[in-house]
Amino acid sequence: MVLLLGDKEVNSVLDMHECVNVMEDAFTQIGQGETWNRPRSRIRMPKGFHHLMAASVLGSNSFGLKTYTSFRAGIRFLTILYDSNTGDLQALIQGGRCSQIRTGAVSAIATRYMARTDSTRVGIIGAGYQARAQLEGVCAVRSINEIKVYDRSLETSQKFSSEMSSWLGQGISVVPTAQDAVNDVDIVITMTTSREPVLFGEWLKPGMHVNAAGSNHWIRREVDDDVIRRSDIVVVDSIADAQVESGDLLYPIERGLIRWDQIHELSSIVVGRVSGRDSDEQITLFESQGIAVSDVAVASHIYAKAKEAGLGLDLPLEN
Repeated sequence: MVLLLGDKEVNSVLDMHECVNVMEDAFTQIGQGETWNRPRSRIRMPKGFHHLMAASVLGSNSFGLKTYTSFRAGIRFLTILYDSNTGDLQALIQGGRCSQIRTGAVSAIATRYMARTDSTRVGIIGAGYQARAQLEGVCAVRSINEIKVYDRSLETSQKFSSEMSSWLGQGISVVPTAQDAVNDVDIVITMTTSREPVLFGEWLKPGMHVNAAGSNHWIRREVDDDVIRRSDIVVVDSIADAQVESGDLLYPIERGLIRWDQIHELSSIVVGRVSGRDSDEQITLFESQGIAVSDVAVASHIYAKAKEAGLGLDLPLEN
């Protein structure tokens, strides 16, 4: 039998703290050479896109792919999970929560290794669906006591503040500009689909850490050249993926502001080959594109827990 799971089942078996541990294990496996990852491919359709991401995570005995569509009507996700020992189809996981929580958990891992340990203040630019897990992830690995949010839509900012204040159990201030969100914070999060920078290097102060999580297409840019120039350490989840779709890095590299050999992968930080921060004065930057290994790893974990709990719908599909 193949198990069909949705967002309801995902939420019932996985919280952010647990997902952070799953992602740390996944990036450890990457660093130890126990995974294979294929960069995202996109098929342009007449009125939207079809996206494909495939990976194997051998330490989790799993392989599979995430496929999703982005059309005007919305984004629809499906993760397909297989057993790497038998090739059997194990699960179909529908819905966006799987992607949302793993994206926030990956940024949490970067924050754990790259942000100052005494970081307590967060500013976030962009208050959409994915921004929620970004903030949740940071709060899972640092003791945060001040949060500011800016979105170009005041209504979106206010909704985000109300919902996340209730979820996290602390107040969130809505601020009028992106710069106000960055002023006097320790950690900056950008989670937008902007084609023009929303974060500028002149706003940054020594000791800050930046999670730039929205620029997963070559036409998108969330940070300007000065952010790249001022960052002492630049990390990505996968250089191969970043070389295809990190608009934040592709343009500065083309102009010679930074080289690929100056950029590190998050897995190298996690396994200790590279330091994520060498002093409290450094500015650190994590550029997240989202990789298939993280999708397969979290899907494998969800499947195992849902199966144990007797959740989901068994589909009579032949393996």
